[in-house]
Amino acid sequence: MNVLLLGSGGREHALAWKLAQSPRLTTLFAAPGNPGIADHARIVTVDPCDPAAVVAFARDNAVGLVVVGPEQPLVAGVADALAAAGVPVFGPTAAAARLEGSKAFTKDLCAREKIPTAPYGHFDSEADARAVLDGFGLPVVIKADGLAAGKGVVIATTREEAEAALADMFGGGFGGAGAEVVIERFLEGEEVSFFAITDGAAVLPLGSAQDHKRVGDGDLGPNTGGMGAYSPASVFTPELEARVMAEIVEPTVRAMAGAGTPYAGVLYAGLMLTADGPQLIEYNARFGDPEAQVLMLRLEEDLLDLLLAAATQRLAGRDRPRLAAAHALTVVLAAAGYPGTPQAGGAIRRIDAAEATGAKVFHAGTRTVDGALVAAGGRVLNVTATGASVADAQAAAYRAVDAIDFAAGFCRRDIGWREIAREKAR
Repeated sequence: MNVLLLGSGGREHALAWKLAQSPRLTTLFAAPGNPGIADHARIVTVDPCDPAAVVAFARDNAVGLVVVGPEQPLVAGVADALAAAGVPVFGPTAAAARLEGSKAFTKDLCAREKIPTAPYGHFDSEADARAVLDGFGLPVVIKADGLAAGKGVVIATTREEAEAALADMFGGGFGGAGAEVVIERFLEGEEVSFFAITDGAAVLPLGSAQDHKRVGDGDLGPNTGGMGAYSPASVFTPELEARVMAEIVEPTVRAMAGAGTPYAGVLYAGLMLTADGPQLIEYNARFGDPEAQVLMLRLEEDLLDLLLAAATQRLAGRDRPRLAAAHALTVVLAAAGYPGTPQAGGAIRRIDAAEATGAKVFHAGTRTVDGALVAAGGRVLNVTATGASVADAQAAAYRAVDAIDFAAGFCRRDIGWREIAREKAR
């Protein structure tokens, strides 16, 4: 079977690496891809956000499955166009992808379906938003309603910070994503990422991970798209998973189907584990990044077969995907300046030496210039390893990090710190 993978980041490299292992695969195409993805796929020139171009390529190349990696093509309606053309696609329609594309849409759904989430307000006016701030207390969470590349969330600890965030969002700091704003009460607890696969009716739990959003060690500094992750998150027990499936994920899938906009694809629930139980922070309509990297290292199943079953409404009666008992951990190597303006063009060497340690290095923001690999984004590499414990996986990942020559890069040195502290306490 020919498969087309849309996207160019570390998530897509991890998906390409796993898809390439399928005995069902004939040719894997990737658009626009990156130098790491090129090791597993044929790179093609197709705009992932142009529905007509994606459909034309799929038809011309007998593509039997399109896998959409990032969120932008979903919101642009690529899945709708493929479905209309009869091409199986793993990823939700534009209407269903509003679960990620609009924070207010998801919060309103939670309110209707009694899905546990933080109290909130939805505003299209800065003056109206400022008027209710005191009612939410401090700290307070302020979110741009639309897609903001994982950076449209501010946790304000003072009234002044909250007002500045509102002014930035309504003033165009996040483009159209901040034209409307959601304000939420701050939730206390530990954050966990949980992933489920659904075909619009049947839902299968996949696994858990814990991301590290702040740029600096000790969870300090501004938010990023993610500086590292590990899987599984032991704090997310089987009992909590059962509650999340019954109270959050399954009601969401039923509600979307009941509204005539069935959600098919991977559903990524960002959760806060509070004293009152798990609560939904937000949904993403795709695999997490960098969570996909650790999940793909643990997946003991044919990814192509699993995604095709979801795309063709054949998940019912299927066992949940098998994940290895081993722990996986990934460290993001980022370019200097990230999450502000990253330094582009820094030379990257010795990835082969890193992988000789047993780790897997996924490319996130790289390109080739005159035969040399250089940085071409904020998050550049995802150095990923497994171990019998999170401490072992962390040690293996940092051995590989230290083997790489990337003078213009940096990373956090404490990925997995919460789980390692729990391991030491047992």
